[in-house]
Amino acid sequence: MPPIETVVRPAYRPYRVRVARVERLSPHFVRTVFASDDLAHFGVGGPDQRIKVVLPHDGDFGDFGQDEGAGDWYERWRALPDAERNPFRTYTVRSADAGRRELVVDFVIHHDAGPAGAWAERAAVGQELIVVGPDTRSREPLLGFDWHPGTARRLLLAGDETAAPAIASILESLDGSFGVDAFIEVPTAADVLPIAHRDGVRVRWLTRDDHPHGARLVEALTSWTELSSDVLARAAAPRTQELADIDVDRELLWDSPEDADGEFYAWIAGEAATVKTLRRLLVSAHGVDRRRVAFMGYWRLGQAERTE
Repeated sequence: MPPIETVVRPAYRPYRVRVARVERLSPHFVRTVFASDDLAHFGVGGPDQRIKVVLPHDGDFGDFGQDEGAGDWYERWRALPDAERNPFRTYTVRSADAGRRELVVDFVIHHDAGPAGAWAERAAVGQELIVVGPDTRSREPLLGFDWHPGTARRLLLAGDETAAPAIASILESLDGSFGVDAFIEVPTAADVLPIAHRDGVRVRWLTRDDHPHGARLVEALTSWTELSSDVLARAAAPRTQELADIDVDRELLWDSPEDADGEFYAWIAGEAATVKTLRRLLVSAHGVDRRRVAFMGYWRLGQAERTE
């Protein structure tokens, strides 16, 4: 008889990878292709699969169990001395190919780039990085995705440039049975990227230029809700809903319901203050059932990502 597999595989664990290719897609997007034999076991639970990208500190990494594929990597990372605790940031998988042992991540570059953006701008073939993501060998459900449209066939997606890779991946995963409106705000017209979507998908790129961050997105969705009142009326909650007034400077704005029945589903992500405004627009102003909307305000203008 073949031996029985007794190793317990964590659902979400570190992978040591190296840069295989780098491509500058636009003034504010850099595509990095990572390679590793270990990526044969990398899993993708949904088209908006999140990963943690752990960045080198002075060219090195503290020991948080990365070479063991440790499921308790975060606890080990927190226990490291400050000088050995590498910074990490959250990104979306643009694509993954287990057969080729490759993982593609699109990084956003800003003039005031944080540690991840600064690393991506200087990324070169052969550099090492550590990515934390799902393992297909785990007996536990895959973690780290929020795309749960359920029975919906009428979809709304919206986000800024940080959400653009996830929105593109979601749109490319859909067949022709969906009616989709997608709004993506990017810094300039040169940052509009190609998306290989099916018929029935309407993508509107909103160039920020000199407008405040999120202003174009709020304006576009406000107009869209006025033109889509019939769809929103059918997606209304059966009773009045109350939204907690979340302080986005101190608290994480994240509401990701599981699959629900209904015609309509919305997925909105990006800068927290903008996401909060759009959440209020759909749920409070138009009464959309909270079980049909996912809101992820994962970064705040002027603040670094919280990792504690």
